Amino acid sequence: MAKTVNHIPEDIQPNSQKTPPRAADCHLHIVDGRFPLVAKAAAPPDATLADYRLLQKRLGTEKAVIVQAKCFGTDNSCILSAIEELGKEKARGVAVVHPDTSKAELCDLDKRGVTGIRFSVWNHHDAVTSIDMIEPLAKRIADFGWHVQLLMLGGQIAANAPMLDRLPCPLVFDHMCRLPLESGVNHPSFKIVCHLLEKGNTWIKLSAAYQNRLIGAPSYADAGIIAKAFAAIAPERVVWGSDWPHVTEKIKPDGAFLLKLLEEWFNDENMLKKILADNPAALYKWPV
Repeated sequence: MAKTVNHIPEDIQPNSQKTPPRAADCHLHIVDGRFPLVAKAAAPPDATLADYRLLQKRLGTEKAVIVQAKCFGTDNSCILSAIEELGKEKARGVAVVHPDTSKAELCDLDKRGVTGIRFSVWNHHDAVTSIDMIEPLAKRIADFGWHVQLLMLGGQIAANAPMLDRLPCPLVFDHMCRLPLESGVNHPSFKIVCHLLEKGNTWIKLSAAYQNRLIGAPSYADAGIIAKAFAAIAPERVVWGSDWPHVTEKIKPDGAFLLKLLEEWFNDENMLKKILADNPAALYKWPV
């Protein structure tokens, strides 16, 4: 595969002076051509762990949550390799599995640092999983203490609200729930997610501002409104992720700029410590 443009010079200093100790980037992908691809999803350019660690220096983060990329299907070898290299004290993984995944495979993933499974079902053309798999798999992974991570559009959240409400494990919504841009927090899915947040077992990733805005850089003002609204309801259950290497974007944003944007939305050291350090430690089971 071709190399990505996301290289960061090693001598660049961290972007932020506000990044607290134990800070985590809770959403990134590793794309490494050493691992087998599936045919259904288009392969993005290589974005290796070595590439990401250069960005990590700029972010000033210590921990990372590596989310399975669609191009690898249900072969989680790439994320497992990255977790092993970083060490479980600094890395966790979110895998993709199917209902026919054996209990032995799930146990192995658990031992190797996986703490959740992802369903990216917003685009049926290249989806590896489907909505009808969510509830059966949620029942199977509940005993591990894992979570279900969802990338759904607002309309899909609204259409599947009863099922989401009865899942027996924590929920993590990617990318601020991808509320419809024209309606934002006024969309019915916002109230549904707020209900789930109030139950106490749901988390929101304040990631991919560029997918949640009509107003673009540098302010992403409407994305900021959504992020602040979720944080106001459950400040102890919001986390941040860079979404590196931004596979949906033709023009790649700077991950350090996205972290700076978070600091502008929440200009409070205590709140930033929650989002970047304390909340990730609770969700991903890192020692405080």
